Amino acid sequence: MPDRKGVEQGNDPMMEEPVEPRAFRGDALNATTHEDLETYGVAELEERIEALEAEIARTRAQLSKKKAGRDAANALFGRLD
Repeated sequence: MPDRKGVEQGNDPMMEEPVEPRAFRGDALNATTHEDLETYGVAELEERIEALEAEIARTRAQLSKKKAGRDAANALFGRLD
């Protein structure tokens, strides 16, 4: 039953769940590169390599987009670097 202005109990938009703190840039990479790999089996290491290669491809695609945007800005406004 609505308790005030149509807001049902427990559904108050002002009472949201607390948000987890945002990780700092590079934290995930740092954790990944310092993880102990001795505990992984062969199949797990192969899966890890596939996941890392996919992340490299995703990062390269983003880098290409950024460079294209920078090049377009340089062409329009002159060299910004």
